[in-house]
Amino acid sequence: MKADEITFRSATNRDGEKIKQIVFGVLREYGLEPDCGGTDADLNDIEANYSGRGGLFEVLETYAGEIVGTVGLYPITAETVELRKMYFAKEIRGLGLGKQTLQKMIERAAELGFKRIYLETNTRLKEAIALYRKFGFTETDEKHAARCDQAFILELENESSQV
Repeated sequence: MKADEITFRSATNRDGEKIKQIVFGVLREYGLEPDCGGTDADLNDIEANYSGRGGLFEVLETYAGEIVGTVGLYPITAETVELRKMYFAKEIRGLGLGKQTLQKMIERAAELGFKRIYLETNTRLKEAIALYRKFGFTETDEKHAARCDQAFILELENESSQV
């Protein structure tokens, strides 16, 4: 499979079960347990929890319609959005889609008017952490999900000052 064979689209609640399969499968692959009643409860109503709050949730999909990746922007405050659920099926890792997805989410967060992106992760997700650091995310002490032992923040440029 090649990166140009993958497209992004907005997720709907109809995608919920497949999204959970991707997210929970990757978590288990890294020895982490899903938390359906807590951290992962947002997946029970993607539309209300993301687009309904002023954020977004997208899936990465093959031309055949198979969901192979997920990513969301979950508003925390009027100025801060959390990058959530950025997970990819094994068959699309290493194609550069992590970089492409993260760049797209940074741009979308700015377009939506957010001033910073916050995210939580686990030290076991070494590839993801390296990517976040490469994009300028810095560690912060703020953490709230039980399975996450690291948190990062990225201050976004003021788009209006770049005229």
